[in-house]
Amino acid sequence: MRLQEDALNSLAGKVALITGAGRGIGRAICTALAQAGAVVAINYAHSEKQARDLQAQIAAEGGRACLYRADVSKEEQVQAMVEAIVQEFGRLDILVNSAGIICRTPFLEISLAEWNRVLGVNLTGAFLCGQAAARHMVAEGGAIINVGSNAGLRPSRLRSHYCVSKAGLAMLTEAMALELAPFHIRVNAIAPGTIQTDMNREALSDPATRAARLQTVPLGRLGVPEDLQGTVLYLASEAASYVTGCTILLDGGQFLV
Repeated sequence: MRLQEDALNSLAGKVALITGAGRGIGRAICTALAQAGAVVAINYAHSEKQARDLQAQIAAEGGRACLYRADVSKEEQVQAMVEAIVQEFGRLDILVNSAGIICRTPFLEISLAEWNRVLGVNLTGAFLCGQAAARHMVAEGGAIINVGSNAGLRPSRLRSHYCVSKAGLAMLTEAMALELAPFHIRVNAIAPGTIQTDMNREALSDPATRAARLQTVPLGRLGVPEDLQGTVLYLASEAASYVTGCTILLDGGQFLV
């Protein structure tokens, strides 16, 4: 899906880091920012083939993208990645914390290791990347966008650790926005609902589960990653220069049900 022409080149000259960009939501966001003129740093942890395919796609469309492998839950890897980006491009203007994992496990069966892994990627990862990026944004300002979930606004079964990580991310967004505002660094979040990605493809492959989930969406369809592109592009651009500390629901009205 090609973005509207008036959005193209709105980020020309900017450098953007998108975590978890090899597939799903991160991939769609990366494509949108590249189409808008930004140089994109594609972060991935395991999806190397998908990341390389994305890099090739962006190049074929006339954009520029570079690959950076790092586990966002590991401080030393995050710092090395951010330093490498700044060294190569001389700046970092936009960070999108899109890396995330989900495990569907009954509360009584969640191991400490599983709990730590989910919070490590979804919450600690956003903290580490946000802190490392912000340290390079203090001179000229920037935009940080956290990919949360409507699951962070109310609980759901089998996803206690996921819900907690996304609830924490919503508060982290507000805390970062408050502290970083004096440096003209805007921090916002999006909270998608049910988006059809590899992360939930298995669950949605069951017709009964899919039909039940569809019943919870007032707009009458499940989301796709491209549904998030416009809002992220807005938050990353100067059009949102007076917007910070917000979490925007992108769930087709699902939270209303």
